[in-house]
Amino acid sequence: MKLTLGKIKRNAFEQPYIFEKKVDVSELEKMNNDIRKINPVDVKAMCTMQGEEIIITLNLKGEMILPCARTLVDVVYPFNITADEIYTLSPYYSEEDEEDEIHPVDGEVIDLTPQIKENILLDIPFRVFSDDENAQKNAPTKGEGWEIISEETDDQSIDPRMKKLEKLLKDKKEK
Repeated sequence: MKLTLGKIKRNAFEQPYIFEKKVDVSELEKMNNDIRKINPVDVKAMCTMQGEEIIITLNLKGEMILPCARTLVDVVYPFNITADEIYTLSPYYSEEDEEDEIHPVDGEVIDLTPQIKENILLDIPFRVFSDDENAQKNAPTKGEGWEIISEETDDQSIDPRMKKLEKLLKDKKEK
């Protein structure tokens, strides 16, 4: 989601400039996090200018699918995030500005997409739980390199190397 400085200066000169847009952030699914799927996010923003600073208040609303902490089934997690992002036009950008998370504007365009993604990632909960009563039944029991083993299946599937060892121990007991 990109905004040109000309548009901001024209529209946010005397009053806040308000705009809405749907933003595709499906790249977050490929990152190393728990997001399995994320729908396009509704972004409502209000932009104001104060001197050389541009203040953009973002309201991000959408849904993402996360794994249940107990059963790993899909859980729909709705989110509604409000965040303030500050950009500066000043050529005197310092380390203090960076620590205060004030973003410098390079060129004539402000790209809000990185801040939108960052705020969504910061809002991911540590764990979510499924309310579905059938979640235990729908939970995966096998995956790539793993399998859930119950006590019944554990007795039935004995490692062949252990069977040889078991035979050896039985032979010693019989003697």
